[in-house]
Amino acid sequence: MSLPRSRRLSVAPMMDWTDRHCRAFHRALTSQALLYTEMVTAPAVIHGDPERLLGFDAVEHPVALQIGGSDPAQLAQAARIGAAYGYDEINLNVGCPSDRVQSGRFGACLMREPELVADCMAAIRETVDIPATVKCRIGVDDQNPAVSLFATVDASAAIGIDTFIVHARKAWLKGLSPKENRDVPPLDYALVRRLKRERPHLNISINGGIASLDEVEAHLNAADGVRLDGVMLGRAAYHEPALLGQADRRIFGQPTADIDAFAALERYRPYMAARLAEGVALPAMTRHMLGLMHGRPGARAFRRILTVEALAPGAGLEVVDRAADAVRDAETRREQAA
Repeated sequence: MSLPRSRRLSVAPMMDWTDRHCRAFHRALTSQALLYTEMVTAPAVIHGDPERLLGFDAVEHPVALQIGGSDPAQLAQAARIGAAYGYDEINLNVGCPSDRVQSGRFGACLMREPELVADCMAAIRETVDIPATVKCRIGVDDQNPAVSLFATVDASAAIGIDTFIVHARKAWLKGLSPKENRDVPPLDYALVRRLKRERPHLNISINGGIASLDEVEAHLNAADGVRLDGVMLGRAAYHEPALLGQADRRIFGQPTADIDAFAALERYRPYMAARLAEGVALPAMTRHMLGLMHGRPGARAFRRILTVEALAPGAGLEVVDRAADAVRDAETRREQAA
């Protein structure tokens, strides 16, 4: 499937969450959606341990590498390394509001410097053959989003960038924490739709506050005639990953059965077994699965077993089996009581 097609649904880059184990788990639920790494800074890519920072399993494709920085030469070098590792896309972070990001002059504060963003994207685009994309906010602090969003997009579009993922909130760099910046600034979906309407030649995905596949479908098939190219899910995909099991059918139109939670565990099992054999600790993988049984009988026991028993020395896949059985048993008891 083409990369533009896979962008109909993507899972956002989320620090401390979308590591390689998380992405492999999400791939067990959807074969189609585009997955993103956590943000990695350009200097870390260049000077750090590349296998630890960039290594991933082939099962994750299509997968995009998100990098952070504001030095065009550094970003180009980091993008070259990422492309050599086999990533399908290089994405520039122009949206993260953390203090660490601000002090490094990248992330959301780059919304104030659209020409610098364009210079960075030009350097990346000239260096790699894979798509180079931008993930941004609609503005920061006292900016007028109708001006700042279009300025950022137009500057990069002018040098040939055609794909943008827009988190439909401002970032308040003064006065709000990174966590508050995910919820407090109001969403402005209409502005993102206006961007697509007025720049129909660009590939525009929307992100921010989208909590279900019903909402994904609404954004992709809006009644106002503006068809966004993609929707990016963040926390909903992480905290309730089972919803991804319906994505191939509902969002991509695949003639396949949905992947339920138990089937996802079976599909993830070979990956877990391989990593355990390499010495990866079980909790590194099970921590991403805690929301898989959300809303089902036995979900609390499922989380407890994966959280507590996975910590035991030598814990293996039998812990995952016990957690799944706790849900099966709880559902059986409910059915018998009905």
